[in-house]
Amino acid sequence: MGKQRWLFPVLVILALLVGTTGCGSAQSGISAITLPPGFQISIYANGVEGARSLTLGENGVVFVGSRDAGCVYALVDEKKTGSGVTVIKMATGLDTPNGVAFHKGSLYVAEISRILRYDQIMDNLRQPPEPVVVNDSLPRERHHGWKFIAIGPDEKLYVPVGAPCNICSSSDERFASILRMNLDGSGLEVFAHGVRNTVGFDWDPVRRELWFTDNGRDWLGDDLPPDELNHAPLPGMHFGYPHYYGDNVADPEFKEAPPSSGRTVPAMKLGAHVAALGMRFYTGAMFPAEYRNQIFIAEHGSWNRTTPAGYRVTMVRLQEGNPVSYEVFAQGWLQSLRAWGRPVDVLVMPEGALLVSDDRANVVYRISYGGQR
Repeated sequence: MGKQRWLFPVLVILALLVGTTGCGSAQSGISAITLPPGFQISIYANGVEGARSLTLGENGVVFVGSRDAGCVYALVDEKKTGSGVTVIKMATGLDTPNGVAFHKGSLYVAEISRILRYDQIMDNLRQPPEPVVVNDSLPRERHHGWKFIAIGPDEKLYVPVGAPCNICSSSDERFASILRMNLDGSGLEVFAHGVRNTVGFDWDPVRRELWFTDNGRDWLGDDLPPDELNHAPLPGMHFGYPHYYGDNVADPEFKEAPPSSGRTVPAMKLGAHVAALGMRFYTGAMFPAEYRNQIFIAEHGSWNRTTPAGYRVTMVRLQEGNPVSYEVFAQGWLQSLRAWGRPVDVLVMPEGALLVSDDRANVVYRISYGGQR
């Protein structure tokens, strides 16, 4: 790529930086977001600095992780209006607490190298107890070190560890993987191999099998490699990194022999450099029936593509458990190379609305449906 290799990201980053940020920009920019007929978007909560991963607690309380802000928030819709909710800064001073997961009254929080647990959190949102350290043996490398976490149908905590580089190999099998452990931190094992950097996963509500997004490597041009939506019905599967991407395309800069077990191709290839992060199966009843059990994905947006891509919410449609299409659901956070917002995660609420976090505009949106069914 020569000089262009360095010029492209500089131009794009400058273009993105001139985009406005903050809660005011979200309020004014939200009118630019387009959705299918019958859907509306509104601001659910503002002032949520660096809003990242979402998880649902009890009584509709939503917990939100962050990265640079070092905070975990609780969003409380006291008036049950679906807007202007109370934002409680529940915990501060944490080390990149991107991931949050709620289970049986306890909130699990993922820092770079450890997992914390706040017990009886619903009774102590404003004065949480000292956290219990569940596991502090995770790698300390910060490159792709922030984590999305979730608790699976097997009652185990799933924790990804991203590759500590753009593309490389490590003798430590925990890198470029999805780990799982018991809820007390014991029994740590690798569930999936060859996963460069996943920041979102969920389980099929019918088959109870794991699906996850994975971000492709950089510096292979504007259109390679694709981000991926992957399906891991069994433990021990390998998803290609660093040897292969997409449909078993060999990486040109990584010459080591591929794993003897081969690899699993993506369930669906996503856009190159769109930064597909949070994903959820839609299990609510508010949206029309054709959205039931389909996959919504938050695309955070590219940082090194000549023409920016992503900055939207997409949907992968499935038929009989197999992906058949990849389409835009909500877009408008990117306007003429100006990214005023960056979707990070999605969450289905009890009433069926879809929440979307945005770590650039520092808000959480609510997408609802009011059209004919």
